[in-house]
Amino acid sequence: MKEFDFVVIGSGIAGLSFALKAAKHGSVAVITKRKGSDSNTAWAQGGVACVTSDEDSFDLHIRDTLEAGAGLSDEAVARTIVTEGPERIRELGELGLEFDQREVSGHREPDLGREGGHSKRRVLHVQDVTGLQIEKTLLRELERSPRVELLENHMAVDLITAGKLGFATEDRCLGVYVLNEKTTEVETIRTDRLVLATGGCGKVYLYTTNPDVATGDGVAIAWRAGATIANMEFVQFHPTCLFHAEAKSFLVSEAIRGEGGILRNSRGEDFMERYHPMKSLAPRDIVARAIDAEIKRSGAKCVYLDITHQSPEFLRERFPHIYETCLRFGIDMTKQPIPVVPAAHYQCGGIKTDVNGATTLPGLYAIGEVASTGLHGANRLASNSLLEGLVVAHRACEALVRAQPPAHPARQIELPQWQPGNVQDLDELVVIYHNWDEIRRLMWDYVGIVRTEKRLQRASARLRNLQREIREFYWNFKITVDLLELRNLATVAALIVDSALSRKESRGLHYTLDYPGTDDGHFKRDTLLSRM
Repeated sequence: MKEFDFVVIGSGIAGLSFALKAAKHGSVAVITKRKGSDSNTAWAQGGVACVTSDEDSFDLHIRDTLEAGAGLSDEAVARTIVTEGPERIRELGELGLEFDQREVSGHREPDLGREGGHSKRRVLHVQDVTGLQIEKTLLRELERSPRVELLENHMAVDLITAGKLGFATEDRCLGVYVLNEKTTEVETIRTDRLVLATGGCGKVYLYTTNPDVATGDGVAIAWRAGATIANMEFVQFHPTCLFHAEAKSFLVSEAIRGEGGILRNSRGEDFMERYHPMKSLAPRDIVARAIDAEIKRSGAKCVYLDITHQSPEFLRERFPHIYETCLRFGIDMTKQPIPVVPAAHYQCGGIKTDVNGATTLPGLYAIGEVASTGLHGANRLASNSLLEGLVVAHRACEALVRAQPPAHPARQIELPQWQPGNVQDLDELVVIYHNWDEIRRLMWDYVGIVRTEKRLQRASARLRNLQREIREFYWNFKITVDLLELRNLATVAALIVDSALSRKESRGLHYTLDYPGTDDGHFKRDTLLSRM
């Protein structure tokens, strides 16, 4: 059995920045099921929303966040994250990360981008590969730390809790079972301070901007351990994913619309002026629904993002990654509009936490996209996620260092090793792949941008059957990464559907034809789910 002072599951901006700070106070393990660089962070193009300009203010950033959140964002949480953001950005600079600058009246200043829902330019970026550069910077620092052990190709199976060990006193997290993918053995890791930073669940949908690792692992693990889950009905669909038969999950950054890009339908019309005063810069939930409506109305397969009025030189310099990727698929964005469709992008709900990342299960923290701090509410303001990851990771480390774990009786005993039981090797992978595909298609067709009660109920019934099948596989066959991911996907899909069925209104990212209005009297509150 391995033992660490801190264990972090996930290697994005939240997990890595936490690990670097926790290493000053003890031994740290960072567990990641692929390589350290495989995370949602590495795919983030737009940047980090942060107040750095004299033309901007904390109050304006908070106001924009609350408006995007459609009445469910926690103002106190938003104020904490927005006001503490600049200091966390400064720390990134100390690690060597350089955001893009521009020359103004003989001096250099940040080249701030603007995205949907923002009243001012406030998005710090590194061209259109911001997340990738942040990921590289943090991983470089992590490799220099002698107190951090990066366990790549390790996947968390389940948490070890006092309740599961039969202790009737306060339940708390004591460790985690982890599948070592190279040895195929499940290892026991002990810690009193475990942090989930596993990112989102985009792969629960057929079309997503997320990498393959985004299978909702953290939410599913926390749910099985008894932690409270919040607001899973609010799944943000990014309005502009590249539409091309050979392109897989490629995001076309909202920053393009921030630089004047116009959304046009198949007839070349600027259709967004019919939906919102901010037109193509409206909040994401509104833009995604507008595109969905235009596609269904016209029968077209996509809409188009047109930024051909900008100079080719500007586009190649500001968006080199997007420009080169589009060109590889035969699309020259300097001369023709980019075909785009909405795709599942960001999980606004997650494991219920406070602004320090503390969950309802003592000893367990959650930070980054996997957590629901109250910042995003019913719809995330663009580029607030990287900021939240930095700030809450910092606060989580401070909170865990301040609060030494109590002398819980279960800490005095040796944790039980994983018992595989009488299982056999899984030789019918086709069943896993079929169920995986069925879940993703079912979620796309029945639990997408626009929902109905009938579709949600059909999804719920089918998911219950799938979960029974998957449980049978789980208990009768040797576990693999594919099987664990399928198990987690089915759990998270069911949580999304259950949450959506319980909200009898339309708010933010949850839009249902059966309840098209917003009901503040009954539903201006979080949707909370718990097994306890």
